[in-house]
Amino acid sequence: MSNQTNVQVQRIRAIGLTVTNCDRSLNFYTQALNFKLVSDITVAGEDYSELQSVTGAKIRIVTLQLGDELIKLMEYLNIQGKPIPSDSQSNDLWFQHMAIVVSDMDRAFAQVRSFAIEFISVAPQTIPPENEASGGVRAFKFKDPDGHDLELIWFPPDKGQDKWHQNSVDAFAERLVEKRIVGRHRLFLGIDHSAIAISNTEQSLHFYRDLLGMQVDSRSLNWRSTQTRLDNLPGAEVKITGLRPVQDGMGIELLDYIVPGKGRTIPSDWKSCDIAHIQIELVVNDIEQLVDKLQQNGVEFVSSRIVQFSDRSFPYRQGCLVKDPDGHAILLIAESFHKT
Repeated sequence: MSNQTNVQVQRIRAIGLTVTNCDRSLNFYTQALNFKLVSDITVAGEDYSELQSVTGAKIRIVTLQLGDELIKLMEYLNIQGKPIPSDSQSNDLWFQHMAIVVSDMDRAFAQVRSFAIEFISVAPQTIPPENEASGGVRAFKFKDPDGHDLELIWFPPDKGQDKWHQNSVDAFAERLVEKRIVGRHRLFLGIDHSAIAISNTEQSLHFYRDLLGMQVDSRSLNWRSTQTRLDNLPGAEVKITGLRPVQDGMGIELLDYIVPGKGRTIPSDWKSCDIAHIQIELVVNDIEQLVDKLQQNGVEFVSSRIVQFSDRSFPYRQGCLVKDPDGHAILLIAESFHKT
């Protein structure tokens, strides 16, 4: 058994979004953002109900892929969840967005805006050069059909992970290129991170860095008119801390709003079936030890136990849903029962 000091998150497997209607969301993500369908299953039973702490849950789960990254659209077929508050702001503590990397911001913005989206940003914004960590990055924030927050992000050559600058194409795309049907490079490349609004950076670092073993990857302070236009928040000033797991890949960004200050907290009665629910799936190397460690540190659990899945078609074998210090949902998963 591994030493407890080495119990940690290996990678982010997927981001799960509770949606009102899987078909509507599937159409949006595949048509507007070029995600590809991976699987479409319906699950029910005590295990899933206990994992999500929703009695009698029957959930349709549609898995989509963009580049190397996965998202899950989760529709509770027999329960109507509460909608996302229509007056949500970027500093409300339930705020969470996925940052979708694009190879050409102008083309991506033109494609996305041809759909009936709700803008958060007034238009794509360029982070000014005096911001050493993010200078030159272009971004645009908007909402999906359910009101989930999304971001398009473009990295200049000196920013972002190496893979965002490889502009790889698959074999099918190569054939389209040869036939002059599409350009050589994919427009939507993958997901760089999920960003979450938090109330206190050090409190969140204790959870994600000290308890889960993620590593601080970047720190920046974003402010002035650019951030105001990006977030649609007057005078926005936000301290951003980027975290990555051991195996790199998708990360988590902590958004600590200094101006206008912290927004509303996540209501304690919100459940996994409510549309605001987003869960980040973290693959861990020793789920039993990590759960024990989190219990000792007073972390709030949604699942009453580590749930074991016997269905071999399911992508992981064990899972346990917990909350971070501000109530964001974190699904700890083990991809097999026993580590050799």
